Amino acid sequence: MSIRYNKPFLQKLEELLSESGYILRYEKGNFQAGYCILKSQRIIVVNKFFTLEGKINCLIDIIRSLNIDDSQLSEAGRKLLLQIRQLSLS
Repeated sequence: MSIRYNKPFLQKLEELLSESGYILRYEKGNFQAGYCILKSQRIIVVNKFFTLEGKINCLIDIIRSLNIDDSQLSEAGRKLLLQIRQLSLS
């Protein structure tokens, strides 16, 4: 899978997180990694000043680090999650 740095791909990543039960918010803040995950509340906060490419790379990192149960995802969501897990970022 190649990463497409466009708005529709960002929306697919956002939908995947939404289907997984996470709330995604874009806000300003002092995040060392550019994002913050509040696991007990299932909230993800990403730096709103990131570029489109930065947001996509950040969400891919987050999705790869989360233990997402794919049984609650749609078929398209499962397919995207599998592709992201197999993706190696250079």
